[in-house]
Amino acid sequence: MLSSNAQTLIDREIAKYPADRKQSAVIAALAIVQDEHGWLSNDVMQDVADYLGMPSMAVYEVASFYEMFNLKPMGRHKLTVCTNLPCALSGALDAAERIQQKLGIGFGEVTADGRFGLREGQCFGACGDAPVLLVNNKAMHCKMSHADIDHLLEELK
Repeated sequence: MLSSNAQTLIDREIAKYPADRKQSAVIAALAIVQDEHGWLSNDVMQDVADYLGMPSMAVYEVASFYEMFNLKPMGRHKLTVCTNLPCALSGALDAAERIQQKLGIGFGEVTADGRFGLREGQCFGACGDAPVLLVNNKAMHCKMSHADIDHLLEELK
């Protein structure tokens, strides 16, 4: 069951669309419940589907399509590194290696203590600022040197 806070926030999103189009709020609804739960379990996605009056498969299709959604726990701090070609050519792969080395995990993995998860992402629209790192789908960090990465990881501990 969705919390009352999640329902209130989702209702605000639903209000942005015509009454017969509340399913248009599915991305916002998924983001809201992911912020609350940390990831999107099948039960949570079913709750969103029920609340929006849409098939659960349609909700799953949206959640599995967009990289910002976690279909498994990804740690308290999900780090996503853009590895698209322009970023890769500007040091993103080196930055990703640094993070993997510091955390001892690869892409799609979570540290043993559950603090960090690492994902590979595609195009954050900041190619000129590579390497680009996104923290919890909320904070973008640009031009990340090894020292910047080390400082960020310390700060997030």
